[in-house]
Amino acid sequence: MPKPSKLKNSESTNKVDGGAIAVDRALAILRILTNSPSMLSLAELSEKSGLYKSTILRLIASLEGVKLVKKNAAGTYGLGTEVLVLSRAYKSQNNLSQLVIPILESLVKLTNESAAFHVIQNKHRLCLYRIDSSQLLRDHVKVGDLLPLNQGTGGRILLAFSGAKGKIYDEARKSKVIALSGDRVKELSGISAPVRDADNQLLGALTLTMPSDRFKAKLANIVKLKAKELTEALGGEF
Repeated sequence: MPKPSKLKNSESTNKVDGGAIAVDRALAILRILTNSPSMLSLAELSEKSGLYKSTILRLIASLEGVKLVKKNAAGTYGLGTEVLVLSRAYKSQNNLSQLVIPILESLVKLTNESAAFHVIQNKHRLCLYRIDSSQLLRDHVKVGDLLPLNQGTGGRILLAFSGAKGKIYDEARKSKVIALSGDRVKELSGISAPVRDADNQLLGALTLTMPSDRFKAKLANIVKLKAKELTEALGGEF
């Protein structure tokens, strides 16, 4: 009869209160493989994790499905190619923050309004970075919030430079900036411009938001210039 799982006492597992057990166990497997100098057999994974082999096989099936784990011809397991993708994404995002944050800070200093950087996340836009205005009356979007793509200037600029059809998107592609009032929230206005990477691919949208009674047309040129500055800092052409 197999030994009971020792997962709760395993030093290789950092269980999170309120987390999902299956996720905790899958992450435990990944940590073991990450800390191993070579690929491991099923028996070695069972010994190190304290999990039944049958449990490990189910976890590995999911991890293999998303290429986080791979199995070689000898039947041993190691990290999959998606780990490298995640590593590159992590480095890219952290390098990106060193360029984006100062631009946002500069934009807020120039305008005293809130500035953010949005990227496409599936069928939404994700607020990846944000600096709030010091003014009490402002919108309250936070880093990590998911917002509509078809509402608000940040979403619309991302759609425009992803090939969306329509007059508003044609004009945005031509002027490289979009300014709207009440598009997502009645009392709010926004101005956004596209940011490109070193391959001249759309990276995100630089956005300035403010209550509609503080909207000024001249702010559009400031947002556009800052998006150009960020694009060029990333090696792209605005």
